[in-house]
Amino acid sequence: MSTTVFPPDTAIGMAPPKERKGPLRWMRENLFFSIRGSVATLALALLLAWLVPPLVKWALVDAVWAGATREACQPPGGSMQTGACWVFIKVRFGQLMYGFYPLDQRWRVDATALALVFALAAVLPLRESTRRIAALGGLLGGLAAAWLGGVWVGVVAGAYLLMPLALTRDLAGLRSLSVGVRATLTLCAAGAAAWLGGALYGTPWAFGWVALAIVGGTLGLRVHSVRAAGLYLLGLVFPVLAHKLLTGGAFGLPFVPTEQWGGLFLTLTIALVGMAASLPLGILLALGRRSALPVLRVTCIGFIEFIRGVPMITVLFLASVMLPLFLPEGVGIDKLLRALIGVALFSAAYMAEVVRAGLQAIPPGQREAAESLGLGKVQTVALIVLPQALRVVIPGIVNTFIGLLKDTSLVAVIGLLDLIGMIKTATSDPNWLGFAAEGYAFVGLVFWALCFGMARYSLRLEKELRAGSPI
Repeated sequence: MSTTVFPPDTAIGMAPPKERKGPLRWMRENLFFSIRGSVATLALALLLAWLVPPLVKWALVDAVWAGATREACQPPGGSMQTGACWVFIKVRFGQLMYGFYPLDQRWRVDATALALVFALAAVLPLRESTRRIAALGGLLGGLAAAWLGGVWVGVVAGAYLLMPLALTRDLAGLRSLSVGVRATLTLCAAGAAAWLGGALYGTPWAFGWVALAIVGGTLGLRVHSVRAAGLYLLGLVFPVLAHKLLTGGAFGLPFVPTEQWGGLFLTLTIALVGMAASLPLGILLALGRRSALPVLRVTCIGFIEFIRGVPMITVLFLASVMLPLFLPEGVGIDKLLRALIGVALFSAAYMAEVVRAGLQAIPPGQREAAESLGLGKVQTVALIVLPQALRVVIPGIVNTFIGLLKDTSLVAVIGLLDLIGMIKTATSDPNWLGFAAEGYAFVGLVFWALCFGMARYSLRLEKELRAGSPI
């Protein structure tokens, strides 16, 4: 029996050294890998060299940044400035962000946005470091808001914190319950002190809604049922929070009609509501289209094909003009609510086809394996088929969301002033005529940043969920 003897300097069981790529090798592999590739690279480089310098000169070098009036962008001779006049954006920035929302009430929009950020932090897959930062920031902000709220904050927050027990029904839920009890007692004590402070100093009790969302979402990060708590917060608590804060009429807040909403605030409101409503509706429509019940299947197919066969502007007109005709006399629907219904239905039809593609991509063996384990049809779809299908069609879902975000500009045709509508209103001001280029450049930059952020996050999410996946 022979024995293999390795030299003493031979490494056994070690990974091969990583290949190092310098800048020259990267350029050769990615830019100049062939004759056609080299020609395309040089052509694009020449095109960028022709376009970028004048753009940089107009937007940055010769631009005017300081000032508060139109005269700041005009040289002494009276001619217009050759560079961009970003003074126009600075002066109109508040209107572009909030529309005609009252100036002294804009904190309500900021508070709602902050609550949404921490609620999403409890639901979306994030890095552990990001989650800890969100937990710390949410805890500090929540305690500060709870101090300004009322004693009812602790009661409602306690009901929220008890939800993980009902959703998990295991030891993790019991641990969550103990955390919730301690946090509820703390919040009740802070709420009692806040009630005293509110009675003495007249603090708006509406801050309690902010405390409920922030504290609830933050403590949801610390329990074991993070996703269940976060979904409960987003699905049940946050809509009430957003409605009470933004509309007002309760807890001492003045009423702000939706006719005064506008700008980026309105754009994001329509987009987020459309995304939140279109995904579950699209899933239901996709499942209904594949159903064995003829009536259900034909109904879903008819709805999907009808919506996909007409442009979105038609759906908005139908929702704005025809929807009130189906209501009893004397019953009206807010114009913004009608637009939200139209956007959600339109996006749900396209989302249904995306989800249906994912359902068809699942091998039949997945269903057969689930049935062999004794799972019913509903359990098979909810626990086996649908999670895999949604993971497969993440690019399509995000693509539909990006299209929905950009299509929100069409609400201007029914009288809602979103970000683009506010730019049109601002550029029609006689004091700022001739600065449409700066306005639309700013709008394009905002939309690009939002869409690019969604695309990059979806790529990272897709990479994480595809790791180890057999599909």
